[in-house]
Amino acid sequence: MQQLAELGKGQPFMPVLVFSGGEPLCRQDLFELLSHARLSGLTTALATNGTLIDTAVAKQIHKSGVARVAVSLDGATAEVHDLLRRSQGSFEKALEGIEYLRNEQVPFQINITLTKHNTHQLHDIYELAKSLGAVAVHIFMLVPVGCGQTLAETDMLSPQEYEKMLVEICQLEQQADLQIKVTCGPHYERVIRQLGLNKNRTAAGGDVPGRPSLVKSSRGCLAGLGVLFVSHKGDVFPCGYLPVKCGNVLEQKLKDIWQSNEDLAQLRDASLLEGRCGLCGYREVCGGCRARAYAATGNYMAEEPFCAYIPQDVVH
Repeated sequence: MQQLAELGKGQPFMPVLVFSGGEPLCRQDLFELLSHARLSGLTTALATNGTLIDTAVAKQIHKSGVARVAVSLDGATAEVHDLLRRSQGSFEKALEGIEYLRNEQVPFQINITLTKHNTHQLHDIYELAKSLGAVAVHIFMLVPVGCGQTLAETDMLSPQEYEKMLVEICQLEQQADLQIKVTCGPHYERVIRQLGLNKNRTAAGGDVPGRPSLVKSSRGCLAGLGVLFVSHKGDVFPCGYLPVKCGNVLEQKLKDIWQSNEDLAQLRDASLLEGRCGLCGYREVCGGCRARAYAATGNYMAEEPFCAYIPQDVVH
C-alpha cells in the first residue's frame, strides 16, 4: 500500500485500491488495512459476495471511508444465483448485506459475470440493481482461468453470443439510469462505436450524473495499462486473470515494476498485437482480452479468441 501511494504521488491522480479475494471480509485485519490505505491517500473499494455483511460490518465499512462496495449477484433470482455460486441461500444473504449497506448509506454497485446460465436475466439484474439503489452495474465476461476454467466447459458464451450480449449492454447503457462498465469484454468498445452509440455516453467512462465511475477507461483491455493485480504473496500480475508474473513487491518497488517491466510494456503497445487483433482498426480502443488469448494459446499478444469481428484486412 505504501508503494502504491508512492506510485500515485508521481502521477496526476491517486490509484484506486480494490480489496478483493477470495472473500476479503474473511480477513481479521481488513478494516485496519482499509484505514491505513485511506491515510496513505488511496481511494479504496471493496469487492465482496455480500454474505458476511451485517449491521456491525456495514457500520465498519462506512467508518472506513470505502468509496464503493461491489457486491456480486450472478442472477436476479435465488434459483440462478445460488446454482452458479453453488451455495444455497447465498442470494438472500447477499440481498440482506446490500440492505445493511443501504442503511449505512454506503455506495454500492452490482457485479455480474455473464455465462450461458444467466444471460437471460441481464435486464432483470439491471432492474434489480436500480430497485436496490445501486450506483452502477459492472458486467464481467467470463475468462477461462481459475474458477472460470470449470465454468468454461459448460457456461462459456460463444463469440457470436458475446456479440449479441454486448449489443444488449449497449442498449442498456443508453437508458443512462445506472453507470455501466464492461470488464473483460474489451470488444464492447468496438461494438458501441459500430452502433454509433459512443457519442451518446453521458460522460467519460459512461458516467451517469451523480454516479461517477471510479476508474476512467482508456482502452477495453486494461491489463497492465490501467490495472495491476497484487496477490497475497506480493506477486504482481497485469490483471487478476492473466497469470504472467511481472515481479514481487517484497523484492522490487511497485513503481519500478510498473515503469520497467517488459511484459507490461508489451501489453501497452497495441501495435504488437497479433492475428486478427493486430489487423483490427479498433485495436487501440479494444485491445482484445489478453487473458483469454493467453488461456487459449499461451501467448498474451495473440488474437482474442472470443471475438466474432473479422477485420477488413483479413483475407477470406
